[in-house]
Amino acid sequence: MEHNRIPLPPLVTPGEVTTFYAYEGGAARNAMLSALALQLAGAGAGAPDRTRAGSPVLMIDWDLDAPALHRHFELSSDGEEACAVLARPDADCDADPGLPPGAEGGAGGEAQRRARPGLVDFFEACRTQLRREASQRTGAGSDEVLAERVLDAIDWQNYVERADQRRPLYLMRAGRFDGSYAERAGRLDWEALFDACPALFRRFGARMARHFSHVLVASRPGRSPAVSVCTTLLADRLVGLFTPSPGSLDGFEGAVRRAIEYRCTHEDEQRPLLVYPLACAPDGARSDPHQRWRRGDARLGAPGYQPRIEVLLRACYGWPRVNLDSYFDELQLPLADAMSTAGPGTDRRALARFAGVLAEWVAPGRFPWQSLDEIRLRAAVARARPAHSGAEFAANARELADSLARLGGLCRREGRFDEARACLEECLALRQDTLDKDHPSVRAARADVALLLLDAGALPEARRQYELLGQSCARSVGADDPETLSARSRLARVLAGLGEAERALALHEQVVAACERALGDEHPATLDSLEDLAISLTQQHEYGRARIVCERVLEGRRRQLGAEHEDTLRCGQRLAQLLGEMGELGNARRLLEAVLRARERHDGPDAAGALGAREALAEILAAQGDLAAVRSIQESLARTRERHLGAGHPETLDMQLRLASTLGQQGETEAARRLREQVAELRRHLEQAEGIDLQRSEAEDRQQREHGHRQGPGEGVQVSDSLGHKLAQLQNLIDSRSPREARALADSLRNTVLRPSVADPLRRRGAAMIKQVYLQDGDKDALLSFTQDEVSSLEGALIEAARDNPVPSR
Repeated sequence: MEHNRIPLPPLVTPGEVTTFYAYEGGAARNAMLSALALQLAGAGAGAPDRTRAGSPVLMIDWDLDAPALHRHFELSSDGEEACAVLARPDADCDADPGLPPGAEGGAGGEAQRRARPGLVDFFEACRTQLRREASQRTGAGSDEVLAERVLDAIDWQNYVERADQRRPLYLMRAGRFDGSYAERAGRLDWEALFDACPALFRRFGARMARHFSHVLVASRPGRSPAVSVCTTLLADRLVGLFTPSPGSLDGFEGAVRRAIEYRCTHEDEQRPLLVYPLACAPDGARSDPHQRWRRGDARLGAPGYQPRIEVLLRACYGWPRVNLDSYFDELQLPLADAMSTAGPGTDRRALARFAGVLAEWVAPGRFPWQSLDEIRLRAAVARARPAHSGAEFAANARELADSLARLGGLCRREGRFDEARACLEECLALRQDTLDKDHPSVRAARADVALLLLDAGALPEARRQYELLGQSCARSVGADDPETLSARSRLARVLAGLGEAERALALHEQVVAACERALGDEHPATLDSLEDLAISLTQQHEYGRARIVCERVLEGRRRQLGAEHEDTLRCGQRLAQLLGEMGELGNARRLLEAVLRARERHDGPDAAGALGAREALAEILAAQGDLAAVRSIQESLARTRERHLGAGHPETLDMQLRLASTLGQQGETEAARRLREQVAELRRHLEQAEGIDLQRSEAEDRQQREHGHRQGPGEGVQVSDSLGHKLAQLQNLIDSRSPREARALADSLRNTVLRPSVADPLRRRGAAMIKQVYLQDGDKDALLSFTQDEVSSLEGALIEAARDNPVPSR
C-alpha cells in the first residue's frame, strides 16, 4: 500500500462509524467488512449514488490480537494490486517471530510495509500526549476540549494508507508490524485511556467521520475493553455476525444490550445506534432448508434466531413493529464464501451481492425492519424530488408521484395508514399540478386516496374524494365505464357507513344494473359492485339479502378466478362470517376452515390473511361452544402476535384478554386472573411510556413550529405512534365485526383522540371511527356525548389560537 499524504478535506456532511463485531472468529467479519467497503467506495452497482461519485471510505483494524484486514488489500511496492504476495497460514517463509498471526507478508517491499504505523502507534501517541497535557495543564477543562487538543497534536494522516488505487478506499491497519508489535499491542491499556479522557474515543470517531463518508471498524471478538470501545463508544451502526455455534448469538445479543444500556445511562453518550444482524451458516440459507435455525422449532424448544433478534430490537428501540422477514430473506451469509475471500487474488464476487444488499440498509441508515422494497422506494423518492423548474420539474414530479404511489401502497398493505396517506396525498397533489384534472394518472391517484380513507374509516373525506372521482370518470370515460361504476359503487359503501342507508342502497342498485347491462353478469366490475352491495347490506343488518348477493359473488369468482384466488378467498371469508351472524354455524365453520387451509397453503401460517381467517374461525367455534378449539387458536394467535409485534402491542394484549375470557369459561379462573393481571400491568407501563412520548411529541411540535420545519413524506426515520396503532386495531375490530371489543377500545380512545397535540388527520380519522362504532352499536347517547366533547375541544383550540394570535385593534 502506498503511503502518500492523503488530500481529504472535511466533508460537508460528516460520515458514519460502523463497527463489525463477531463474538467468535474474525475471518467472516473481515471478509464482509472488506466487501462492504468496496461497495461503499463505489465498486458495485449496488453502491448508493453518493458513494459511486467517489466518497472516501476508511477501514480500521481494531482486532489487535489477530490483525488480518490488510491482507484483503495487499499491494506490491509499485502500488498495483498483487495476487502473489498474500501470505498463507501454511507458507514456508521466514516469518518475524514478533509479528502477530497473519501479519507475515510476501516478498518485495514487505519490510517497508511492515514499518508503517497504524492503530497501536496512533493511540500510543495519544497516550503520550495525554501525559504531556496532564503535566502542563494549569486549569480544569472539559473532556471534549482535552480530547480535541490531543487529536489536534497528532496527524492522523500519518497512520492511514491508500488500500485501493481505483477507489477512494483507505486503511488504518492494526499497527507497525515489527518485532515489538505484540508487546506494544498487549501493553496498550484501553481502560486507562478512557479514564484519562472519556471523550477521546468518541471524538476520534467523529474526527475520522469528518473526512470519510463511512468508517468501518473491525472489532476483536469476545468481550473486552477494546470491544466496548468499538461497539459502545465509537459506533453509529453495529453489524453483528453470528453463527449456529453455541454462545455466538448470546454474545451478539450481549454486545448490543451493553451498548444500548450504556448510552441510555450516560448523558454524554445518548446517541442512536443502528443494529444490523448477519446470520452466518456454512452454506447460507441453503444450510437451513427447513428454517429451523431461523424460525425455530417448537418441538425442540428452540426459538430461532429471527424471533430472538426481533424481541431484542423491540426492547432496545421501543418500536413494536419489528419484522425482519425481508431483511433475513436477503441476508444470510454463507461462511464458505466468506472464508474463501481472504485476499486480493481471490474471487471477491462471492460476497458482492450480499454486500450490495447490506449497503442498501447501512449506507442511508435504514432500520433493518424496513423491507428492501420500502428502502428502494424511499431512495427513488429522494432521487426524484424536483429541484428544477420547467420541463425538468414536470418530469421529476411525475417520477416522484409514481414512486410515492408505490410507497403509499406498500405502507397501506402494512397497516401504516398515516404514512400511506401522506404519500398518496402528495402523489395526488403532484399529478394535479402537472397533469389535466381528468388525466388517468390523476384519477388513479384519487382512487388510491379515496380507498385508503374508506379503509381508515375517514368516511366524510372518502365521500368527497369518491364524488370527485365519479365526476371525473364520467367526463373522461363515460357513465357506463367500469372505472366510473367502481367509483360510484365505493361511494355507495361510504354513504352506507355514514348512515344514509336509503340513498346508499338506491345507488348500489343503479350501479349493479348498469354493470349487468353494459358488462354482463360475471364481469369483474359487476362482481365488485355486488360485493360492495353485500357489505352495505350487512352494515344495515339485512343479512338475508346480503347472503344471496354474497353467494352470487362467490360463485362468480370461483368460475372466473378459481377456488383459491385471493378475491375468492376474501369473499368466502366474508360469506362465512355472514353465515355466522345468521346462526348457520356449521356451514360457516366448514367454509372458514377451507379458506384457512388455502391461505396457509399459499401464504404461510403467519401471513395476515391466515391470521385473520384463524381469528374469524375462533369466533365461530366460540359460538358453537367448542372452547378447547377456541383456546388452541387464541394461544397460537397470542404467540404469533407477541413474536411479530411484541408483548406490549395492543393487538397482542387484546388477544391475551380474549384468551383469559376463554380460560374463565373453561373454569380455569386462576389462570384467567393471572393473565388479566399481566395484561393490566403491561398496559400501565404502556400508558406511562405514552405519557412520556406525548410530552416529548408536544415539545418537538413546539420546536418545529418555532423553526418552521416539517419533514416531507418518505423522508427520515419511522417514529412510534401508539395512537396510530390503536386506531388500526380499532379498524380491524370493526372489519371483523367484534362489537364488544371495538366498543371497549373506542371508549378508551375518546379522550386521547381529542387531545390538542394529536395531528389533525389522525384526530379526524379517530373521531370518525369512534362515531362509527357508536352508530353501529345503536348508542345515540354515546354518539351525542362524544360529538359534544369534539365540539368543546374545537372551541378550546380556537380560543387558544385567538389568545396566541390576538387581532390587532384598529
